[in-house]
Amino acid sequence: MPAADDGPRAPGWLTRLAAAATRMAVPDALIPPPSGGRRSAVLILFGEEAAGPDLLLVQRGPWLRRHAGQPAFPGGAIDAADGGPVPAALREAAEEALVDPAAVDVLTVLPELFIARSGFSVTPVLAWWRQPGPVGPGDPDEVTAVCRVPVADLADPANRLTVRYPSGQAGPAFRAADMLIWGFTGLVLDRLLALGGWEVPWDAGRVTMLPPQTLAAPGGGPADPAPSAPRA
Repeated sequence: MPAADDGPRAPGWLTRLAAAATRMAVPDALIPPPSGGRRSAVLILFGEEAAGPDLLLVQRGPWLRRHAGQPAFPGGAIDAADGGPVPAALREAAEEALVDPAAVDVLTVLPELFIARSGFSVTPVLAWWRQPGPVGPGDPDEVTAVCRVPVADLADPANRLTVRYPSGQAGPAFRAADMLIWGFTGLVLDRLLALGGWEVPWDAGRVTMLPPQTLAAPGGGPADPAPSAPRA
């Protein structure tokens, strides 16, 4: 998927990550079943500033029916008119975070990941933000905040922890940009840090239960370690 003529081309660190991510191993629990699921896509949008690479995340509204209050990649269900996961991911990023699709170069798509609790079969779309612009909640009823999170903050061992869910299962989590990032998003970030060569030793034994306020939010009571699927 070639870059546009205007703006910088994707840096080497990102093209190497894109190549590695296409071969990302999918845990057995996240392999889509033969019947598939509701097809959806998320945009994993990397940018770069003077301090280094960053990723775009949104914070979902605390009143939503599903995945209330959770940090996530922009994304949602693939509509028939989209024509596939790439157009869907770009459309959702524009609707949720005001990202200009013309300023984005899609590099690759990652293997599908299935989230049993919500029935979503999610295709992550990895992209380079060639010309970053202003972002914000496109629909404040669905998204309360949009932020660019530095990769260095995610990789910092002080910001990494393990979250335990009511089911007893656990998954990787991060504290960054005043957010607790967990569930599906936390799992994907954990793999991207490793594939990108950014991961440094951290204390996986630092375990915390999901905060009560998260469990109390409408639609926010997960039963498994991968609850942060795209919205319907």
